[in-house]
Amino acid sequence: MTSAGSRIRDDVRSSLRRRYRSERRFRLFGMAAVGVGMVFLLFFFVTIISNGVSAFTQTHMRLDFKVPAEFPEAWGLQELEGLSFRGFVRDSLQAQFPNVSGRASLKELNRLISPGAAYILRDKLIANPDLLRDGLSVWLPADDEVDMLIKGHLDRNVAEEQRRVTDQQLAWVDQLVADGRLQRRFNRLLLTSGDSRDPELAGVWGAAVGSFFMLAVTLALSFPLGVATAIYLEEFAPRNRWTDLVEVNINNLAAVPSIVFGLLGLALFINLAGLPRSAPLVGGLVLTLMTLPVIIIAARAALTAVPPSIREAALGVGASKMQMVAHHVLPLAMPGILTGTIIGMARALGESAPLLMIGMVAFIVDIPQGPLDPASALPVQIYLWADSPERAFAERTSAAIIVLLGFLLLMNAVAILLRKRFERRW
Repeated sequence: MTSAGSRIRDDVRSSLRRRYRSERRFRLFGMAAVGVGMVFLLFFFVTIISNGVSAFTQTHMRLDFKVPAEFPEAWGLQELEGLSFRGFVRDSLQAQFPNVSGRASLKELNRLISPGAAYILRDKLIANPDLLRDGLSVWLPADDEVDMLIKGHLDRNVAEEQRRVTDQQLAWVDQLVADGRLQRRFNRLLLTSGDSRDPELAGVWGAAVGSFFMLAVTLALSFPLGVATAIYLEEFAPRNRWTDLVEVNINNLAAVPSIVFGLLGLALFINLAGLPRSAPLVGGLVLTLMTLPVIIIAARAALTAVPPSIREAALGVGASKMQMVAHHVLPLAMPGILTGTIIGMARALGESAPLLMIGMVAFIVDIPQGPLDPASALPVQIYLWADSPERAFAERTSAAIIVLLGFLLLMNAVAILLRKRFERRW
């Protein structure tokens, strides 16, 4: 008997040791998986930030301007509008190198300054014509190749035919740096302007405004419709084949590829309804179709998680079913509903495939003033810049991703604060 009891104890101890070893291995595997995920996430953020942080600065060139001789006294808005600002910038740049002559050399010299510098100077002087009376010194964006050279993205030691900056241009750039006329400054245009063919003038503000209008339309439609649908299916709908069919289709729609919703939006909202292409309103409607199933499923799960005793207590004190849902069940389920909304809106913010189908891939320079104006979106802007051949657009692609992630974090932070505000414990 003692021998049998000893064997049983040994077997139990051996089984416990195996179980504990298995549990430790499982924990180690879990920690390893988390560690690998954190390494990949860290690598992603380091790569994006290291590639994109330089885009938040832009090389600027300081040029001096004086009142043209043909406008010695009467200088005002009318004279400014008739002035050739492109020639004004060109003459000021050439004044820094008076020994440069010949059409080819002057053309190379003029390529050091951005083609959009004349428009920036025009806007500055039209806003305040008196700036030019006593002479004006303005910092204007340099060409993107000069910017890449100053930032160290172009190797100046390779042969001249292997780089886009000539030896003569290198000498001029070095002289401008020595004279203090070339500096890296905060790239305000990146955060305040729309898209441009010239990398040094391109910005994400137009795409950010377009994304904001789209998300506003999406949230205004998908949140009330999704919550109302979930409440009806969970609290009021009878259990029959019709509701089962609706639930199956909602679950299936959540797994449909996003480009299918783009095709649906193209056929329904543009071809049939006649809404304008590239409009944030159409983009918001398409993203609403895509986001609704996610919000409905999450809202139903949140409603199901509310204990039945809450419903029974409300009905027991005489509340109607609608009062029970509105005053007791819905407030308790709101944190979970907001979590599903965060997931759905985050997915909508990062989508580009359905927006390409409704024409939001168009080149849009102007900042949209409303949901019916032509606009782009941040994911589409990133796609367009990533496909551009200029080296300067590569860093702006990473910078746009940083802005997109910041937009997403801000949106999630607001949603989390709202979720905390509505959170209740029972």
